[in-house]
Amino acid sequence: MNVAADVVVVGFGAAGACAAIEAAAAGSSVIVLDRFGGGGATALSGGVVYAGGGTRQQVDAGVPDSSEAMYDYLATEVGDAVSAETLRRFCQDSAKTLAWLEDQGVPFDASLCPFKTSYPTDDYYLYESGSETARRDVAPPAARGHRTKGKGTSGSVFFARLAESARRNGVRVLTQTAAKELITRDGRVVGVRCGALTGVPRAVHGLLTRIAAKPWLYYPPLGRGLHRLAALVERRFGRELLVGAHRGVVISAGGFIADRAMLRANAPAFHGGLALGTAGDDGAGIKLGVAAGGRTARLDRVSAWRFIAPPSALQRGVLVGGDGRRVCDESLYGAALGEAIVLRHQGKAWLLVDDALLSEARAQVPSQTLWFQRLQTKALLSRGLITAPSLPELAAKAGIDAPALQETVKIYGAVPDAFGKLPELVRPLVAPYSLIDVSVRRRLGFPCPMLTLGGLVVDEDTGRVAGVAGLYAAGRSAVGVCSESYVSGLALADCVFSGRRAGQHVAKEAGC
Repeated sequence: MNVAADVVVVGFGAAGACAAIEAAAAGSSVIVLDRFGGGGATALSGGVVYAGGGTRQQVDAGVPDSSEAMYDYLATEVGDAVSAETLRRFCQDSAKTLAWLEDQGVPFDASLCPFKTSYPTDDYYLYESGSETARRDVAPPAARGHRTKGKGTSGSVFFARLAESARRNGVRVLTQTAAKELITRDGRVVGVRCGALTGVPRAVHGLLTRIAAKPWLYYPPLGRGLHRLAALVERRFGRELLVGAHRGVVISAGGFIADRAMLRANAPAFHGGLALGTAGDDGAGIKLGVAAGGRTARLDRVSAWRFIAPPSALQRGVLVGGDGRRVCDESLYGAALGEAIVLRHQGKAWLLVDDALLSEARAQVPSQTLWFQRLQTKALLSRGLITAPSLPELAAKAGIDAPALQETVKIYGAVPDAFGKLPELVRPLVAPYSLIDVSVRRRLGFPCPMLTLGGLVVDEDTGRVAGVAGLYAAGRSAVGVCSESYVSGLALADCVFSGRRAGQHVAKEAGC
């Protein structure tokens, strides 16, 4: 081997950083490999951690919560993705997990958001980030979305603090180093074969991937083009590096939303959306695990985000499919709306509103949105808008079943609401009407972000990849707490939970 450590971590996002910190804290030497500069989807995220059961921030904000209430709600989201015991442990440890993140330097705040939103403005850092109110019959709702304190989308702050902690703990990070193959001996993973860049090619590759990060999300054709150039540099100038792992390897290299062929093969209904992540979310880590003998599950589970709030007034609209019938409770979290639209309505849906509702929503935009939400809302309320003085005319313009739409509007406002929506969010709509196109097909200014949720099957007590000695997986490379459905903050919370678990247990391996 060219270089070796007790533990090797593949992928330096939230899960990889947490695994590295825990393994180092247990006394292991740790090397982290990252194809790019580190951060992955974590650094591009909103930096929201789903936590509850009485976190310091909840207590300071006067938000009552318990691990039991958190468990009861999450059980409706998590389903059988993990066992009841694992979910209960996740909830019971939640407040301590957030405190651990604070110990690593990640800043949180107790300022409570007073309105429903997909992501709060810079004035608020604690909010109800899922479908808690809509599921109030299951458990008392509570604000559990803990946004990292920082301007704009604060995932970069979240990752930066974890990366600093990892390095303080003696973790060695090798960037511009792509894992190509797991090295096995006698059925055990003992290292990683890599392609490493040095000198000028390394600098060029780093520059290309840094420049491509934002276009990858906001203008994908440019992002993909820049990454193709970066991949060409990798192929031409990458030099083989063998990294030995005395105790084991942790795969934390993200999901596979960037691999369109893999997405079509496993989740064909989810197309036409925006790949939420980086070019590194191409399934490479999952494929490494499979090649070593691991197996996968829930690769068909994809989260598609169709947020209608902010502005919060739009929750009072009526979401209908092409058949003119109502889709679901409009106050559900955006991923629940997206899944219903994709799987039950072939990706097509409209939000029915009237003039009064439109005026209220437009008035809320300045105070309830950040810049990117403002741009999306502007597109939503202009280019995506169809208006008519009557429902039959409106239905004809949109290509919706007119009699069914009329029947939907006629019964909307009945008490109790057919889908259980809060009474204060339900009122009859009056002419003239407008339809806001919220279909999943990608449209300039209002794309539908998507991320994959499945991955390698792991032992839920240790994070070890099932059937493969010396190999662990965490984050979106593994099946975990958010592999059935997603609410804001659950992916990062699962990355921290599964990353710490893998790091703690790989450090206990007997070694080779």
